[in-house]
Amino acid sequence: MANNLLEGKRGIISGALDENSIAWKVALKAKEQGASFVLTNAPIALRMGAINQLAEQCGAEIIPADATSVEDVENLFSKSTEVLGGKLDFVLHSIGMSPNVRKGKDYGDLNYDWMLKSMDISAISFHKMMAVAEKQDAMNEWGSILALSYIAAQRTFPDYSDMAQAKAMLESIARSYGERFARLKKVRVNTISQSPTMTTAGSGVGGFDVFMDYADKMSPLGNASADACADYCVSMFSDLTRMVTMQNLMHDGGFSTSGITDRLVEQLKK
Repeated sequence: MANNLLEGKRGIISGALDENSIAWKVALKAKEQGASFVLTNAPIALRMGAINQLAEQCGAEIIPADATSVEDVENLFSKSTEVLGGKLDFVLHSIGMSPNVRKGKDYGDLNYDWMLKSMDISAISFHKMMAVAEKQDAMNEWGSILALSYIAAQRTFPDYSDMAQAKAMLESIARSYGERFARLKKVRVNTISQSPTMTTAGSGVGGFDVFMDYADKMSPLGNASADACADYCVSMFSDLTRMVTMQNLMHDGGFSTSGITDRLVEQLKK
């Protein structure tokens, strides 16, 4: 249901690969709520995905950018403000990848060069985006910058490997840059810690389908869907959440504060 929460707002949405991507769903919801935006992803991801279809649906321009390249990010922000006709009101960082996870490396036998790559892609790129936005004065006051995280930043989960460290760094960057951006420009910076979601990135983690079922039974409300996460992102981009910043917001149906649930107890009894 459209009620123009983002009417007149401009932004950047990164990470939309296919219709299962949370970023894809955020783009559709943002368009429905009146926003205009550009879409971006790494050039290799653009070749793999169906982003042209999304761009057509949303009337959005695609600006390729490797988020680990400061030069690419500079081009992304300068072109975005040019294309959209003004400063930005929101940015979504939905970027994450671990070569160690993709190649099945055991946590005790990580390739450390790959681990650094995980950090750069999944976390440091968030700092690069905000640093460029600050230097270019690309954000409007009371703008909103979001990144998608996961509870493995606080708890251990088998097979999530070095992505857990990447998410912990991502959340730390959000707090540190959130303080800076609030002081300088009243821009708010937050992370959303989403339920396990069957995206392209999520499906690359071993045993993910089993864990999704476990998380669903551990969450009083059940797992939060990608669509629900997109709604939450839109609310965080809107003026309704202007005083929320430097937070890691749990969007997980109650998983993060549940000890155990009746549904899981019943399953364990079998």
